[in-house]
Order: sequence, then structure tokens, then C-alpha cells
Amino acid sequence: MRYRHLTTAALALGLVLLTDVLRVWLPSIITIFGQAASTPAELMGAFALGWFLLALAAPPLVRRVGVRRITLAAAVLLAAVRLALTAAPGGRAQLWLATAGLLAGLLWLAGVAAGTPRPVPGLALGLALAAVGHALLDTYDLVWRGDWLAWSASGVLVALFLATALPHPSSRPAQPAAGGGRAWLLVGPGLLLAGMVALSPALAGTAMSYWSGPGDGIAGPPPLGLALAGGAIGLFVLAALAPVRRWWPAAPVALLLGALLFALDRPALLVPAVLLTAIGLGGCLARTDAPVPDGDPATVAEDAAGHGRADLRRGYAAVAGMLVFAVAAIGYYAAYDLGYPNGWAPVAVAALVAGVDVTAPTPAHRPPATLPPVRTAAVLAAVTLLAAWGHGLWLVSSNRPGPPQTVRLVAYNVRMGFGLDGRFDLTGLARVVRAERPDVVVLSEVDRAWLLNGGHDTLTLLAKRLDMPYVFAPAADPVWGDAVLSRWPTSAPRTRALPAVGAPTGAQALAVDLDLGGGVRLAVVSTHLQPPPGQEPVVQARAVAEFATGYAADRPLVVAGDLNTEPGDAAFAEFTRAGLVDALAAARPLPTSPADDPRQQIDHVLVSPGLAATDAVAPRSEASDHLPVAVTLTLP
Repeated sequence: MRYRHLTTAALALGLVLLTDVLRVWLPSIITIFGQAASTPAELMGAFALGWFLLALAAPPLVRRVGVRRITLAAAVLLAAVRLALTAAPGGRAQLWLATAGLLAGLLWLAGVAAGTPRPVPGLALGLALAAVGHALLDTYDLVWRGDWLAWSASGVLVALFLATALPHPSSRPAQPAAGGGRAWLLVGPGLLLAGMVALSPALAGTAMSYWSGPGDGIAGPPPLGLALAGGAIGLFVLAALAPVRRWWPAAPVALLLGALLFALDRPALLVPAVLLTAIGLGGCLARTDAPVPDGDPATVAEDAAGHGRADLRRGYAAVAGMLVFAVAAIGYYAAYDLGYPNGWAPVAVAALVAGVDVTAPTPAHRPPATLPPVRTAAVLAAVTLLAAWGHGLWLVSSNRPGPPQTVRLVAYNVRMGFGLDGRFDLTGLARVVRAERPDVVVLSEVDRAWLLNGGHDTLTLLAKRLDMPYVFAPAADPVWGDAVLSRWPTSAPRTRALPAVGAPTGAQALAVDLDLGGGVRLAVVSTHLQPPPGQEPVVQARAVAEFATGYAADRPLVVAGDLNTEPGDAAFAEFTRAGLVDALAAARPLPTSPADDPRQQIDHVLVSPGLAATDAVAPRSEASDHLPVAVTLTLP
């Protein structure tokens, strides 16, 4: 195998492993090192940024010890950590193991950068393969599964990476060369934009669900989501590997426009945001990979100083790019705790990439591509479309005859799918809900594509395991909010944004009408109140009560969710003042938070007076930081 092919394969596979580590490390910051909304966001951000700042010592270390030694040692450590994470240990062990993998990955990047002046084919292929793998796994990472598939696939991935990263007797190292710093600077911004927007299968699925759902900003199952992901991956690879002049100057314009559409936080704009960002990111990468023209002053200066300085510069560029990733990711998600606008983060990163692209010297020529652009793009898109065929057929409209005499309802704050031990625990969530044999499930803190949490579509994954269709409403942004799952057909969905009153995270109320058959209907409202700092969510509770009673009219009504208020508090009184009844009263006290030592009664089910409530429980589980509440409602 030629050296350039080995380098491309090793870089691509290493980037896939590093992405897997990041999908564990990022959520571990908020679920293990700290607790979101209780541990100060500044402290969590400082902890996260510290490791990327520490990695700035990697380039001089690489130069002193030697590129080959450092790169191989870091590659072996990265591979070992990736395998160890498949055991999904949870707790502090998971946090420190993922941190070791992060540092190994950053050190490996610095070493590879020192010896690779043309990284874009490997970078583009790595970003695309990570996205294709996530699509094939239905966004449920191998590191969280722990089954034979996870160990087998992880072992094959690690073996392939080590086979390409370790020295090969038939390979001939490339001649030292200057340049490449611009391309390496974009590895971090590329990871951020790809994982957050351009190549996120979960975001693609959520985006298509808004187009195919019942409307009013509320989504249903995403049958075409992975098809959109496949198209975005194909366009990205084609743009990254095609001749530069085909895309410039359209690439930076497309990238900036896509990032702006994403930053507007409007569900209907997510589809063009995904496609434009994918095309623009690929095109910008392509231009930075092209060799500079003969006589370029920067190249002449590097040649005069020796290639060692060029190697060092590329190493610093790679680590600095990853620092940009950390600053932008932490800045974007910290806004949900600190309450400032966060749309600047993806736009600023896109502007950086576009600026690097626009200021790059115009290439006099471009060497033959390491990978055939059209063929590679077609294969990756086809594999993703195959995943769409396998995962997109799930669609349930109803699986309960009616009308029933009783309805079993579960309300659960699922904390984006992460348990108290910091593991992404779909199995635990599904088990505790399924044990109650629910007819209706009301979910809070539903995450459908946040990069900070690993980029999963938690709602669709959980709905499939429960075999229940859903209706979703965004709260903080288009991919974080609340949902109602029902075994009966839903209709007339409506959502109401709630007053922020100083709370940093957005809140809403989602109302749906359940057709129980025989002319019997039930109105269900799902909400998650966000208290202002140091106060109760009185204003939001009043808004939900007014919205819910107005929506229900003369139908039986249920309001459920994480209300962040306790019986007897002023916010709770707003619901009883509106005529609603505490469906859990007979079982009080019924604390639900924190899950390992419940003391607070903040998860509730309130009903109209015609509904009789029995068998109220809060089953114990540590699959979230809250306990679910379940109750049987007898229809009038």
C-alpha cells in the first residue's frame, strides 16, 4: 500500500476513534464531573478547557522526542482507551478514562500533523466515516452498548487503525514538505460543524421529522432523516475531494449561510442548514489542502528555516484547532445555564473556516486526489441510505383498541438519556417505563441531537424500544424539549412557549388530543417548568394552567411533567386554582429527586376533576437523575 494511502486511512480511522472518545467525554463533564444547573457552568468549562490548553505542550514534545515515537505511543493509548470505554464503566472511572483518551487523541493529532502536509483526504474521510457509523448504529454509539456487536465492531475498528498507524515494511515515508498548517487548523472547527450540524444523523432525522410531522413546530417519527444524512455526507465528501475551482468561492458563502440558518433556531430551516453547511465545509477543506503556488513567501520562508519549523507549525495548528472546538462547544452549551445568546458560536466557527479559505493562496495546481471524489461520495451516501432503509421503516400509528376504561400514564424527566453514573442508559430507561405497562408516556429533558450529549436522537431510540409513536415540541432549541408518547392516535397538537422570567433554559407546554375510540378523547399536556434563579416558576405555572384548560375545553385533561415545584408551593397552587387535581395525592409523600436519595416532590400528574387516579407510584431507578411517576386514570 502506498504511503499516502496508509496516511489517509490512519488519519481517518484515528479521527473516528477520537470522535467516539469525545462522545463519551463531553457528556461526562456535565453528568460526572458536575451536575448541570447545579455545578457552576464556569467551573465545568474551566475543567474542560484545561485539558485542551495542556495539549498545547504536545507539539514541542513531539519535536523533542520524535514524531514516530510520540505518534505510535499516542495511537496505541488512544486505541486502548477506545476499547476500554466499550465496557462503559460509568462514574469517575469513565470520566478519567475518557480524559486519558482525549489527551492521547490530541497528542496523536499533533504527531500526525507534524509529518502530514496534506491531511484533508484523511480528515474528510474520517468525519464522513464517523457520521456513517453513527447512522448505521441509529445514533446509539458502540461504547454504550456493551454487547457482542459493540466488542466485535470496536475490536475491528481498533485493529484497522493500528494496522495503518503502525510502521509498514512496504510503505515509504513521504518527503518532508512545508505547508499544511491551514488545513490542520480546521480539524477542530470541522469536528464541531460536522458533529453539530453538517454530518449529524440525529439532527438530520429531527430536521426531516419537522417537515413530515403534523406541523405547528411539532414533529413525528423521522422516516427520511437518514436519507438527508446520506445526502449531506455525499455532498460533503464530493466537495472536499473535488477540484478546488468547482467550489470556490461558493464554499465559504454556503458554509456561512448554513451556520446562520442553524443559529436562527427555527425547525423549518434545519434541512437547508444541514445541506449548506455540509457543502460549504467540504469545499473550504478542499481549498486549504491544495498546494501553494511556487514562490509563495510563506513557503519560501519555511524552506529557508528548515522543515522542522514547518512540522512544529502544523502540530500547533492541529492543537489550536481543537482548542477552537472546545471553546465554541463549551460556549454554545454553557448558554443554557448562563442565559446568553449562543447563536454566535457556530457562526463564529464558520466565519473562521471561511476566513482561512478566502485568505488561502490560490493554488497553481492540485495533485491527484488520494481518493476518487465521486466514487467515494457515492459509496458513503449509499451506505447511509441503506441504514435509512433499515431504521426508517419504524412507524406505529396505534396499537391499543378503544375505548378503554383506564389509562396508565408515566411522566419521566430522562436527563437526555444519561443515568446517575454518567452512562447513556437507554436500556435502563426503557426497562423502568415498560415495567409500568404505560398507555401514555410524558417525557421531559428530551435530547435529539446535542453534540454535548453525543449527538443521539434519544427520543426516537426510546420510542422504538417502547414501540410507541411520539409527538415532540422544542423548548430550549429545535432539538431539546418535551414529548408525549401514546398508544392511541394523536391529533390537534399545539405548543405554547412559556415566559422565561429570568430562567436561562427555554420552556414550553405541549398539548395533544388522544383519540381513545368510540368518541372518547383525552387532552394531555407535557411541560417542564424552569424556575427563575432563586424563585418558584409561578408565572410559568399560571401560563401552563391557562393554556391547558383552554385547550381541553370540555374534555378530560392531564397535565404532567417535571414542574420544579412541590405541593403547597405557590407555583403548585396555580394548577389547583385552575381546577386541576393532584393525581398523586393518595400516595404522598412521593419524592422523585434526586433519584438515588429522593427528597423533593417535583414531578407531577394533575388531572381534571372527572378523572379518578389510583395506583400512583415512583418506581426506583438510577437511569436518570429523577424518578418517574406512574398513575392509573379511570375515565369518566
